[in-house]
Amino acid sequence: MKYDYHEALKLSNQLCFPLYAASRNVIQLYTPILKELGLTYTQYLVFLVLWEKDGIPVGEIGEKLMLDNGTLSPLLKKMQQTGYIVKERSAEDDRVVVITLTEKGRDLMEQAKDVPLKVSGCIRLDPEKAKLLYGLLYELLDTQKQMNH
Repeated sequence: MKYDYHEALKLSNQLCFPLYAASRNVIQLYTPILKELGLTYTQYLVFLVLWEKDGIPVGEIGEKLMLDNGTLSPLLKKMQQTGYIVKERSAEDDRVVVITLTEKGRDLMEQAKDVPLKVSGCIRLDPEKAKLLYGLLYELLDTQKQMNH
């Protein structure tokens, strides 16, 4: 069978497009909710990581969020300037920078506790389909991660 580049170049045949559009739509749902807390979506993701496990190296945060240092560093700098986190060199290895929540950063968790519920109320997807989608997306991410390593 001959490769048909006309078919291959149709938007409707691109897996990347619905992923991109769905991602943008979901982030748009978060934006007004997070704005009330003074947060961007990416800052919120960093908080999710730190609320789960505080006092972790920058590299671990980047790995969990699949963000490079060029994206993460300015974000963490702003979070430090707003008093949410403290950046310190590791006592074991001074090349490693550890991020720790301040009291203000820990207190924000209480203010953000309803964010997942508010967003999930805006996403009209059957719970079984949501679970399937979640699994498929992580399968895709894992495959991409393996290809990049």
